[in-house]
Amino acid sequence: MSGLALNNISMRFDLPNGGSVQALKDVTLNLAPGELMSVLGPSGCGKTTLLNIVAGFLAPTEGEITLNGHRVLGPDAERGMVFQQGALFEWMSVRDNVSFGPRMKGQRESKWAGNVDHLLDVVGLQDFKEKAIYELSGGMQQRVALARCLANDPDVILMDEPLGALDALTREKMQSLVLKLWKETGKTIILITHSVEEALLLGERLLVMAPRPGRIHKEYRLPFADMGVNADLREIKKHPDYASTREEILGMIWDMEEEIMGRTEAAQ
Repeated sequence: MSGLALNNISMRFDLPNGGSVQALKDVTLNLAPGELMSVLGPSGCGKTTLLNIVAGFLAPTEGEITLNGHRVLGPDAERGMVFQQGALFEWMSVRDNVSFGPRMKGQRESKWAGNVDHLLDVVGLQDFKEKAIYELSGGMQQRVALARCLANDPDVILMDEPLGALDALTREKMQSLVLKLWKETGKTIILITHSVEEALLLGERLLVMAPRPGRIHKEYRLPFADMGVNADLREIKKHPDYASTREEILGMIWDMEEEIMGRTEAAQ
């Protein structure tokens, strides 16, 4: 069976004092190959925990994840991760960072060189390939992180707030790049974000998660990611359906945050 399947995923963290925190509860989800999904929710709803479970960094306390018919039991090159901070090797060149995965697999340069150069062209860094990472801006570093992830040819790309630290203009350019790479590569992508606007632009599927224990509160199927592949994202934001959906989701998350605040005050 192709695609990614999350079956009744729950996650409980046991505390030193004998208590526990139920971070996720009964999350079930199926993604077909090539789908682009964004995930939203109030702080503490388990978004990053869910992504780390899919990545194989955490083992769920209940449920299982399968990818293309086999069970996910730990990290693997079939699932690539792009973090909020690039997690790059600062002292290495751009090209060495992007080619790191294939080189660690023992591949000869003749096998990976063409693909690495192509990826550097796609992300607009061919002229910077010999620069060290510390010489680059934040936006350029995130482009390196994307190219490095793609150089490993994963089936699924997991993105944890990858654009959150960027300025508004750079973030918009990177959003367009993510859409371009999605269409060009056909990869399955799951993107965590706190920005409702970004979730609308970068999710043909958009999940809104409920407060802890994290659950799927509502799912949207949206046209804006496909529209944005060949259009100015600022024009997409003018679409009446974009504006109405944005307001609906903002109201939903605002109500959740109010509920969380109410719980906190009641506990004091």
